[in-house]
Amino acid sequence: MAKNIEPNLKSISAYLKLRKSESFVIPEYQRGYSWSISECDKLWQDVEAFIDSHASDPYFFGTIIVDCSDETKFNLIDGQQRTTSFILLLKALLISLTKAVRSISNDEESEALKAGLTANRNKVMSILYKADDEEIPSILKDFEKVKNISILENKSINELYKNEIKNIVESFDFETAELNVYKIPRKQKDNKYTNHFRNFKYFYGQLSTKNLDQLNVFAKVFLEKCQIIEIRSWQIEQAITMFNSLNSTGMPLSDADIISAKLYSNAGSKKEDFNKQWEEINKLANKLSAQNIADVNSILMQFMYISRSFKKEYLKNDSIDVTVPGLRRYFTEINKDLLNKPFELCDELMKITKKWEVVKDYPIVKLLLKFNENSKLYLSGYLYRFEPEEISESKIVEVCECLLQLFVILELVDAGYSSKNFKTFLFTVNLKLVDKQVPIQDIVNDFRNHLANNWVGEELATSILEYEQNILVFLNEYLYSKENGIKFDFIESVNVEHIMPSSGRNIESIRKDAGITSDTEFRGIVNKLGNKILLEEEINKSISNEWFKNKKMASVKSKSGYKDSNYGIAQNLTKYKKDLWEKEDIEAATKRASDRIVKFIFQT
Repeated sequence: MAKNIEPNLKSISAYLKLRKSESFVIPEYQRGYSWSISECDKLWQDVEAFIDSHASDPYFFGTIIVDCSDETKFNLIDGQQRTTSFILLLKALLISLTKAVRSISNDEESEALKAGLTANRNKVMSILYKADDEEIPSILKDFEKVKNISILENKSINELYKNEIKNIVESFDFETAELNVYKIPRKQKDNKYTNHFRNFKYFYGQLSTKNLDQLNVFAKVFLEKCQIIEIRSWQIEQAITMFNSLNSTGMPLSDADIISAKLYSNAGSKKEDFNKQWEEINKLANKLSAQNIADVNSILMQFMYISRSFKKEYLKNDSIDVTVPGLRRYFTEINKDLLNKPFELCDELMKITKKWEVVKDYPIVKLLLKFNENSKLYLSGYLYRFEPEEISESKIVEVCECLLQLFVILELVDAGYSSKNFKTFLFTVNLKLVDKQVPIQDIVNDFRNHLANNWVGEELATSILEYEQNILVFLNEYLYSKENGIKFDFIESVNVEHIMPSSGRNIESIRKDAGITSDTEFRGIVNKLGNKILLEEEINKSISNEWFKNKKMASVKSKSGYKDSNYGIAQNLTKYKKDLWEKEDIEAATKRASDRIVKFIFQT
């Protein structure tokens, strides 16, 4: 008889602690490890905010589904990205704890701290290397003993770097890990590393900023007060069914639900009036949410940022505290007086919502929001200066471009939003953004000085030349349009078009005509920024993977082409001097895009 499913609420340490014969397995059909620094930064911020909240309840990282049909191999049906990231964080934590234990003195005053750090180090070692207490001293003397002790086996056919976790976990220190991990050919700086090592490096860097007490607290909280629900199933079909249906019904109360309930309670005899006002906010916010602009929770978050900036709540002794309290804690504990004036608070929330309704279709706003969700927090701070009816695109374009410059850099460098050059700076500038007495030119100057003092144009240019994602395609189109006095806008269904196709029936001939001799060379050039443009979806479908000559002329029967596009770069390609689009054309276009973007960032 098959076993029933077995759900258990577990701490991170209990979830990851396996017997010597056991291991987690990423099955063949799972995708490769795809978490970037952005997701790891979010995980890090969540733990940091939880530590700062001093909450008595544990912090919940969600549900993980495990197929246990093999008694010793636990197949991760849902949760492989989180589990992999937890292991990378634990390895970074182990290296930091090991260094800390060795650095601390043996005097009586440090005894308790050293004991805590040692206990946490040993706990992490017992997880990563399935070590008993008596085995740990032996491992510390001879780290070769951890070789081939596997906590996570990756069998995914989609994972290109199956040995990265092993290479990192088996390394004694950071420097050895850096030597042992895979280096991607023809990539420079951090671009040559896999997501595994880049995320491990990010966690290690964040931990390196902590003093010994902070490190001890972080280790204790992450291991014991952060939790997941592990659902074990002994039938793979059952596990996959659960994965497909989990959370399809039933949702926990959101922060907005809790806050609105307290506001309703405080509305006294005017509860019906409150309901009408809150319903109106919800109605407009739901409309914005459908367009991926804002929901009620994000409107509340924006108000919290505005309120904290306006009251200078995070400015402490001329320094900036970038810790962000949870919404619920801010409204129900830190600033609970706000809830005593439900109609005044609703008026402020409605103003924020209406301002988004005004600006959401401005091309510069749409472009900014493509780069980073956090940009909303600071744009809404600047919008606080105005009543909804006072706003125009000309009044906000300078601030939008300043924010865009910074978030473009975040897209290019190997750093998270929470690092000081981003979050700390933005917290500082937000004090001015919300203050209508501060001239816009002062804010622009702050951005220009910050960018010039912290980044080098040549290094960013190198990153752009190697860039293979799609967001900068939108920026390049915007800047080209601005240079040439062309109207710029885009809709969500716009396509990113490869000028030289990345696939299709003619691909071999197209590659040959372009002077590309190998698949490796082709893959190294086809996704460059200079080979991508914006194109209307219908036009892109029409020309599909046609030859460049046909795309730019579009003279083939009823097909549309670049000549029918409203986008400036596509239009300009119709006048291109050649009928072939070759490797050197891509490289030249990429160089022009790089120059254009660097010029925009530094306003040179």
